[in-house]
Amino acid sequence: MIQKHTWESIPTEEVTPKMHRKILAGDQMMIARMKFKDGFLVPLHSHHNEQITHVLKGTIRFWFGDDKGETLDVNAGEMIVIPGNLPHEALMIGDVEEIDHWAPPRKDWLDGSDDYLRKGKS
Repeated sequence: MIQKHTWESIPTEEVTPKMHRKILAGDQMMIARMKFKDGFLVPLHSHHNEQITHVLKGTIRFWFGDDKGETLDVNAGEMIVIPGNLPHEALMIGDVEEIDHWAPPRKDWLDGSDDYLRKGKS
């Protein structure tokens, strides 16, 4: 069945006081629009899902690998593709707005078992 949505029609979830998100999921992929306050840290984690991140405002500093040996800043207007199972951590520099896409959908985000975010350093 075809469904039409707007970001305004999707409820906002407060994950922490410094992280808010809206999620839309289909059978094969998922999209989330998020807002973060300056300094929010997404702890080192990995998932089997391929991820595409599109930064709309601010900068996200990523560290990649178990040893966080690779660093990459993604600025407003830029996008990155993060392969599945690649450990990564992210620091918000300035207030950040971004859109993430995952394939397949993140079950932990949909069922609320994403504790690593809720315990994030904010």
